[in-house]
Amino acid sequence: MFTYAEEVNCLSEKDSIAIKLNNINYGTKNVEILKGITGNIYKGKITTLVGPSGSGKSTLFSLLNGMRSPQTGTIIINGKNINEFDPLQLRREVGIVLQKAVMINGDVFKNLSLPLSLQGKTLAKDKAIEYLKLIGLNESFLHRQAADLSGGQQQRISIARSLINEPPILLLDEITSSLDQASQHEIEQLISNVNKEFATTIIWITHNLQQAVTIGHDTWVMVDGKLVESGSSNLLENPKSDEVKQFLKGGDK
Repeated sequence: MFTYAEEVNCLSEKDSIAIKLNNINYGTKNVEILKGITGNIYKGKITTLVGPSGSGKSTLFSLLNGMRSPQTGTIIINGKNINEFDPLQLRREVGIVLQKAVMINGDVFKNLSLPLSLQGKTLAKDKAIEYLKLIGLNESFLHRQAADLSGGQQQRISIARSLINEPPILLLDEITSSLDQASQHEIEQLISNVNKEFATTIIWITHNLQQAVTIGHDTWVMVDGKLVESGSSNLLENPKSDEVKQFLKGGDK
């Protein structure tokens, strides 16, 4: 019998697409933020998203998570138009972890319970302990106050909380940028383990180009609201696009 990860590897090209973007445009009254984004994110892979500040990476995330809607173009999530999801269903399909781990007042158990409590459901204690073990924390953390945890521990809790709904797709927005090197490495290992164990499709915005290469299977490079190059993450070591070459020379990372 195949594991889920093995099944993902056996999918056809069409069925292996987790997110399909076609000519996505988005902007405000005065600023064009995303310009004709077209591309595929593949199931079971870690895709890193890099580019200068202001290139539209976080805006793209807000579209994928349903916080904003594109002005033109289509977004297909696991074969279904994003407009066909209700908000709660979409949040279960596409989880997100932000740069700063936002903790609600209370203990770790209350924070882990939040996704289910919003649905009128209850998180079992043994299930909460399983998620703590998954992120490398023991049972003693369950009733610690979230506000008393270190930044790295809070980020781990934030990741575990995002996994409670078992989303097939997980968005990570600069989740290690404020952490020390040791904590950063621990989070990278955690995400790699989640990807391997559950075949979770992960899209990770990072300004750390070394991280993009080492943690990512694929990479998208965005510049000035456009997707200028995409493919295997080693493209960052031998880019074809002049815009990517300029970015890698020391533009705003």
